[in-house]
Amino acid sequence: MWTVRRPSRALALLGISVAVLLAGAALAPALAISSGATRARVRRASTPLEYGCPILPAEDPLNQEIADAPVSPNSANYIASIGLTAHLHPDFGTNPGYGIPFAVVGPEQPEVPIKFGAYRAESDPGPYPVPPGAPIEGGGKKGHGDKHVLVLQEGSCMLYELYLARRKGAGWTAASGAVFNLRSDALRPEGWTSADAAGLPIFPLLVRYPEVNAGQIDHALRVTVPQTQRGYIHPATHFASSSSNPNLPPMGLRLRLKASYSLASFHGESLVVLEALKRYGLIVADNGSPWFITGAPDPRWNDEDLEQIKQVPGSEFEAVESGPILHVG
Repeated sequence: MWTVRRPSRALALLGISVAVLLAGAALAPALAISSGATRARVRRASTPLEYGCPILPAEDPLNQEIADAPVSPNSANYIASIGLTAHLHPDFGTNPGYGIPFAVVGPEQPEVPIKFGAYRAESDPGPYPVPPGAPIEGGGKKGHGDKHVLVLQEGSCMLYELYLARRKGAGWTAASGAVFNLRSDALRPEGWTSADAAGLPIFPLLVRYPEVNAGQIDHALRVTVPQTQRGYIHPATHFASSSSNPNLPPMGLRLRLKASYSLASFHGESLVVLEALKRYGLIVADNGSPWFITGAPDPRWNDEDLEQIKQVPGSEFEAVESGPILHVG
């Protein structure tokens, strides 16, 4: 089992007054920043490093390889519940309406008020340095999906994430929000959600073009499954189900592409993703379509190449042991 992050309620209190630029500003340029395309990715040891920030410490569970982790005794039931014959689906590509975009802001980006709704009690209070042109998942107010807004701040290396977000006056409204210090391995408080159902950060789990272009992904990837149980495994801190069925996956469950599955016929971007699924695997982060892997949209993705990922069936995965299932909340 891994050493897990300590719960902390203080993450959002590290707010630093900020003020500068979004690599673009107007919404058309906002697509460029949201793609994470402005800088090449650098690999240092086993810690992903982007925009001058570690994307969580090397010892964080999300950055730990699971190639040698023991198979869960309940693996067969978990995989069957997700879908043996359903196939992987890359939920990202060149279309800006697919996947979850993100913005990168400078250390002087002004903070704005955030008004929280349904999950206010489990949200880190604002203000957040969210620019007015930050891209919204699904295309904004009239778009679709969970309308996540993700903002990484250079310098402070703080990550700000919103769920069901929309512009409101000088600031934003959202159902929930979470702030993560990317230099820390602290967990959300037990039983708390984040901008994601599992209480996990979203940005560190995205498939991002710069890392794939560099030839290697060094972290777990976000995946959705149709149904989950009323429980979670650290580093997740929240469940989104009332089911006590032990054969449904808990939030935070790690899933690994079997070592026996041959990648000889794959190439390009798809091969990089599938190699990561053998080393770091997937982590269950939300309820949704089976085997949907979340990435960030980017105009440089090769959509035809990514189609290869859809060849992989759920039956080629196994669940691994990474910690006890908790039922707090």
